[in-house]
Amino acid sequence: MRFKRRLNFIYGSEQINIIPLINVVFLLLIFLMFSPNFVMQSGISVNLPRAVTSEVVKYENINLVISSENVIYINGKVITDLELKPLFKQAAKRNQAILIKADKRASLGKAVEIWDLARDLGITQVNIATNQD
Repeated sequence: MRFKRRLNFIYGSEQINIIPLINVVFLLLIFLMFSPNFVMQSGISVNLPRAVTSEVVKYENINLVISSENVIYINGKVITDLELKPLFKQAAKRNQAILIKADKRASLGKAVEIWDLARDLGITQVNIATNQD
């Protein structure tokens, strides 16, 4: 049995128009390119002081942040003075250094207090983070 094949090409207004499809693809592309800029990064805003003689530290530290309100953070978590002692004892056993990132407007007394506590518990390397000129 032989079937008849018919090929009918449709011309005119019944064609698939791909211009709206291209517009949608370009809009999606533009949206995906700029969407990472709209994501807010959570973190602690710290304005570090400037220093001309600062050096780059290349080994792993415990990063301790003091905000302008004298609140202490470690890994984005608020920590009290009492919780610092066990942390510093563990760091002294592992011979780890402390990096203090204190805001310009933070109390110098708070930074010195933490520095003194770290040295008292056996940490030999205490650094203060600054911005280089």
